[in-house]
Amino acid sequence: MRNRKLLERVAKLGFNLFEAEEEQNANLTLADMVKSGDRRLWEGFPIVLVNSAEKGLFNYEKVIGYLKNVSQRRYFDSLMMMSLALYKFFNLKFLWADRLYKSLSKEKKEKVEDFLKKLENDEELVVAGFKISSQRLKMVFNNYFKQFQNKTEELLSLKEELGLEFALSQIFSSKQKEILLKKLKGERLTKTEREYFSRVIKKKVLALANVELHQLCRKLLEK
Repeated sequence: MRNRKLLERVAKLGFNLFEAEEEQNANLTLADMVKSGDRRLWEGFPIVLVNSAEKGLFNYEKVIGYLKNVSQRRYFDSLMMMSLALYKFFNLKFLWADRLYKSLSKEKKEKVEDFLKKLENDEELVVAGFKISSQRLKMVFNNYFKQFQNKTEELLSLKEELGLEFALSQIFSSKQKEILLKKLKGERLTKTEREYFSRVIKKKVLALANVELHQLCRKLLEK
C-alpha cells in the first residue's frame, strides 16, 4: 500500500491499518493525511483528530502551517467540518471540538450541519471535491469507538474490582471473604461455614448495612 510511512504515523495515533513503533508528530501527521488525497486515510481522519486532540497534541495553526497552498488548506477545512459533523452524529461532546465549532464562520457552520444531515440520511458526502460514503465513514469510526469503549470499560471494571477487594480486606479475613463471596454467588456452604456466617460474618454485614453507621463514617471522612 502506498504512503507506508504516513500509515505508520496514522496507526500510532489510533487508526491502526498496521502496527507502528515510533512516536510521531500529531500535527504533521494530520497535515500529511490531508495532503495524501487518499480517501481511505480521509475516512480515518476523524479518529486521528480526536485521538490527537484528546491527548493534547492537536494544534490547528500548526497543521495549517504544514499546508503550503490554498487547496490543501481547503481540504483540511472540509475534513475538519466532516469530523465535527461525525462527532455530532454520535453525540460525542469534546471541549476542544465545541471551541473549534464556535470559531467557525457562519458558512462553515452551515457546512457542518449539511454534513450532519447527510450522515443522518446515509447520503454521500462531498469532501473537498471527493465523494466519501456516509455509511462507511460511520462504520469506520464506530468500530474504533467500540474498541476504545471496551478498553475503557475493562479498566473501570478492574478498578472497581480492585477497590472492592481492598475494602473487603479491611474488614474481613481471607476465610471470611471466601465464605461471603460463596454466599453472594449462591454457592452451597458447608454446615461449619453456615454456622460461622451466622455467628460472626453476619454481624459485620449487618453493621455495614446500617444507614446511620454509613452516614457517621461519611461525616468522619469529611472532617
